[in-house]
Amino acid sequence: MSSWIFGVFFCNGILTIVASWYFRTPLAFFWTIPGTVVVGDALTTLRWSEVLGALLVTGVLILVLGLSGWVRRFMSVLPMPIVMAMVTGIFLDFGLGLVDAIGAHPAVAAPMAAAFVLLGCRERIAAWIPPVLGALLVGVVAVALTGGLEDRPGTTALLAAPQLQAPEFTLRALTELVVPVAITVLVVQNGQGIAVLRAKGHHPPVNASAIACGVWSIGVAAIGAVPTCLTGPTNALLVASGERRRHYTAALFLGVLSLGVGLFASVFVDLMLAAPTAFVAALGGVAMLRPLQHAFVSGFGSRHTLGALVCFLVTVADVQLLNIGAPFWGIVAGTAVSRLLERHDFEADA
Repeated sequence: MSSWIFGVFFCNGILTIVASWYFRTPLAFFWTIPGTVVVGDALTTLRWSEVLGALLVTGVLILVLGLSGWVRRFMSVLPMPIVMAMVTGIFLDFGLGLVDAIGAHPAVAAPMAAAFVLLGCRERIAAWIPPVLGALLVGVVAVALTGGLEDRPGTTALLAAPQLQAPEFTLRALTELVVPVAITVLVVQNGQGIAVLRAKGHHPPVNASAIACGVWSIGVAAIGAVPTCLTGPTNALLVASGERRRHYTAALFLGVLSLGVGLFASVFVDLMLAAPTAFVAALGGVAMLRPLQHAFVSGFGSRHTLGALVCFLVTVADVQLLNIGAPFWGIVAGTAVSRLLERHDFEADA
């Protein structure tokens, strides 16, 4: 696990810094969460070495598609409201998690929510202590006072020790994993990231991002990590406030912090496993409130509203077919419905 955390934080932190500096655009690269779920399900029938072989081939496929220019052409034909409705469906879990955490563990989650609201009411204070940071600090105090950290045996290592792992290439693993995981990177995750950045006036490099994801996915697979993607939630946080022209500096700082998390992966693994679920859920919830609000407005505020609604419902319903996650099918269903019933909106887009 320490090697996996090192790969997805340290290696992707380097990519985040380089890409954000070069393009002067916030470009946060991390790992594909839906792809991780697909990999987790596959481990019930596949050996770990088979999964690694499939992840390496997935990286090659992503790289080839990025070099071909297909990714940019595909993203250009998707209506932005439908893509943002998909993003809304994914972000919704963060808001629901906050509500559930307040009900299940109010001693930790309620003070965090209150700190977020109170700091947000005072612009002068929020300029010095952002509401999300205030919620984090209050949450740490609440966890300490309630004794919420689990007593777990600590690791003997301070620094991470990434381990090179040998892949195995089998037809069953390649068939089951390569296409679904590639879709989660290019359509689901990169689609989210591009959508939230464009909605804030940025111009992320679509093909270059796909190429970078392919190259990095090949590299991190060698130490047991899932493919790299242009993550939606993290980029949404980076552009949630502040001046647009300075957003990329937040991505640079994020990349530096990611290097630290990767280097001390063993310590962070222990902390993550010991932290109460309510603390994690509440922090994620308050952090994603503004991005969730913006996603709702972008998805349902103009054209393609029926298609956006269908996309949202399919995404929230978590429908999975052919080992491909609900966000992909949400976009397919929403675009199909909009093509049939909202043709005038496509004419207006043209």
